[in-house]
Amino acid sequence: SLSKFEAYTKKYRLFDLPFLFADLNAVDAFIDSDAGKGLLKVMEGQGYTGLGYWMSGMKSFSAKKPLILPSDANGLKFRIQTSDVADAMIEAIGGSAQKLAFKEVYGALQTGVVDGQENSWCNIFKQKFFEVQDGVTETNHQSLAYLLVTSTEWLAGLDPAVRDQFLTIAGEVTKAANADVASKEAACRQGVLDAGGVIRTLTPEQRKAWVDVMKPVWTRFEGDIGKDLIAAAAGN
Repeated sequence: SLSKFEAYTKKYRLFDLPFLFADLNAVDAFIDSDAGKGLLKVMEGQGYTGLGYWMSGMKSFSAKKPLILPSDANGLKFRIQTSDVADAMIEAIGGSAQKLAFKEVYGALQTGVVDGQENSWCNIFKQKFFEVQDGVTETNHQSLAYLLVTSTEWLAGLDPAVRDQFLTIAGEVTKAANADVASKEAACRQGVLDAGGVIRTLTPEQRKAWVDVMKPVWTRFEGDIGKDLIAAAAGN
C-alpha cells in the first residue's frame, strides 16, 4: 500500500486523509489530474518512479459495538495500517490505534486484542472480519490505494520506443484494474449481507459529525503533504 513508501516521501499521506474523497469517482478524477500524475514522480530522487495508482476501494469501520456517531468509538481499540495519519484519525474519535499485520487482524478481533478495524468491502468480506464484529458502518472515510512502481534508472535506460510502449501498457493495465473496483466492491458488500453481516449506513447529519471530528487531521499533515496538493485533491 502507499503507506509502505513513507521512508521515501510523506506526500502519499494524502490518500490517508479522512473524508478527502467522497467516493471512488472523486479518487479517479484526482489520479487522472495533473496533480495526481505529478505525484507519481515525487520519489524519483530516491530512484523510484510511480506508474499508476491501483485502487482497492473506500474504507469503512467495523467494531464490536454499533458505530453511528464518532463518540461511539471512544475508548475502542482499532487496528490500522502503519500510518501516522490513520493514528491521528483514530485519536480524533477518542479511540486508540493498534498497528498489526493484515494476517493478524481476524484473530485480534476474535480475541479482543482490538475492538475494531477499517478496510475496503472486499477485504472485510474475503477475510470475514464481519463475522467477529457487531457490524460494519459504511463511512467511506478513506481511499485504499496501492502504487505500481519501477526503478527510475531502469526506466530511463530503456530505448525510447520501448519505454513509450511500456508506459502505455502500464497505463492501460492500471485503467482496466481500476475500472473493476467499484463492481467488485459492490459484490463484496452484498456478500457481507448475504452471509448475515450487519451493515449500517449513515444519515447526512451523522456523516457530517464524523467529517467535523476528523477534518482537523488534514491541518496536522499539511506540512508533509502540501496545502496545494490537498486542495487539488479535495476539489475532485
